[in-house]
Amino acid sequence: MKLKKIDEKLALALEENGITEPNEIQKDCFGTLKSGADAVVIMADSGGKSTTIVYTVIQKLEKAEGESTRAVVIVKDKEEVLEMVELFKKFGHYHNLRVFGVHDKGDIDYDKNQISLGMDILVGTPNKINAMFSSAGFNMNTVKLFIVDDADELFRARMDAIVLRLSTSIEKTQRVFFAHALTERVEAMADKIMIEPVLFGLEEYDEEAEDENLYI
Repeated sequence: MKLKKIDEKLALALEENGITEPNEIQKDCFGTLKSGADAVVIMADSGGKSTTIVYTVIQKLEKAEGESTRAVVIVKDKEEVLEMVELFKKFGHYHNLRVFGVHDKGDIDYDKNQISLGMDILVGTPNKINAMFSSAGFNMNTVKLFIVDDADELFRARMDAIVLRLSTSIEKTQRVFFAHALTERVEAMADKIMIEPVLFGLEEYDEEAEDENLYI
């Protein structure tokens, strides 16, 4: 994939999975996400949202390190957990990053045991991740990248309080929201937990909304 200064092995893995050319939003946000700045990325599912999340995390973490979780990716349901974990395995083929997925229907004791063995990336639903870190006493301060996917849908479902609780338990991290639309809840949460977030994809969304007569 042709992105400036992308990890060569990551680029190769993406190309092997048919992803060779980034779209405009991916090109615009790559440098900022790589730099560690907070951001809100507005992107359709068909626009490579999950792919962008996965290669951003792999690019940032590079390799397995330590025992504690370094990236948390919050998604809306079990199906999204499984799909995201599978993408990490595909695109992280040439890296040794350890990834694990948790969801509301899983066994919490089993999940905690797996994470305690050493984990780089944790993908999960808001309720499950909150329950795990609340009950197990995991150190959230090792989390260097805190990503919320489908933020507009999760916040509309009143999951913003959980995201806020998790975010405030981390002293210093990069916070990124991915959403289909820049809703008032997304803006409000970004203002609460992010430091001067950079916004991407709004122009593309506005054009799509105008074409389809949609409103935020």
